[in-house]
Amino acid sequence: MNQRSSLQPGLVVASHGRHCMVESPDGTRRICHPRGKKSQSVVGDQVLWQAAPTGQGDEGTIEKVQERRNLFYRQDEIRTKSFAANLDQVLILIAAEPVFSESQLARALIAAEAAHIQPLIALNKTDLVEPFARAWERLLPYRRMADTSGQHHYGVLALSLTASGEVDRDLLMQHLRGKTTLVLGPSGSGKSTLINLLVPGATVLTGEISQALNSGKHTTTSTALYWVDAERTTALIDSPGFQEFGLQHIAPTQLAGCMPDIAAHATACKFYNCTHLHEPGCGVLQALEQGQSTHGLSAHRHKIYRDLFAELGQTRY
Repeated sequence: MNQRSSLQPGLVVASHGRHCMVESPDGTRRICHPRGKKSQSVVGDQVLWQAAPTGQGDEGTIEKVQERRNLFYRQDEIRTKSFAANLDQVLILIAAEPVFSESQLARALIAAEAAHIQPLIALNKTDLVEPFARAWERLLPYRRMADTSGQHHYGVLALSLTASGEVDRDLLMQHLRGKTTLVLGPSGSGKSTLINLLVPGATVLTGEISQALNSGKHTTTSTALYWVDAERTTALIDSPGFQEFGLQHIAPTQLAGCMPDIAAHATACKFYNCTHLHEPGCGVLQALEQGQSTHGLSAHRHKIYRDLFAELGQTRY
């Protein structure tokens, strides 16, 4: 009778469907499958896995997912997509061209706030002078944003990944070193350029991972973790899925708390259950009247809040 091995610790470093690649503490990797149909692990998970009995192949079975510090995910009316777990921060990369969607940016930031994960914004293509100036101006509310204590809330970096790679690499490493960072960005933002800048050979590694997970060439449905340093203390996680960003897991009443500029003024509201849409004595509406130029609230940011509040308040059945 074949004996099964004991449980071993590992880190999920890639996933595609129900296939996972698990890295052991010594750096070796193998394909593993979750036990049971409902069990699901994501990149960044710490797991306990078990090797197959002797003579039954090299693939293992994930027996347990250890407790997560956090989980970054999106949810629409149909499905939930989990990006990664146990993150230190989320880097949202956008570009001067193509013109970025502020709605998509806001949704990703709100999802990060809801999961208590620090977001970092990076605007690429400083070499496109006029488009960059326009995009940088659009980011003014985010560059100025402070929390309820008055502390600056978001880091906003200016990059030119193709024109000044080494300078940008040093700048990025100041923010990434020693952390596990999920990198998100729409098509054309330079996400692949950024990852290859920080992890030379990442494209080749991605191909090897995808082939091992039976997903063929690099596909838009696979997520992978890359170590930036030989000591494996700094990690980047590349994941697709920035285009459609549902927030159905967030209640309308939670929304203000996930938007720091709204939350900062909500403390002045007359009513504890203020929706910040029409109530008298609303601190948010007063800030909106003051306008962004006087350290009030951006009209566009309030419109994003208003539209999302209505979207999240719709019946979900």
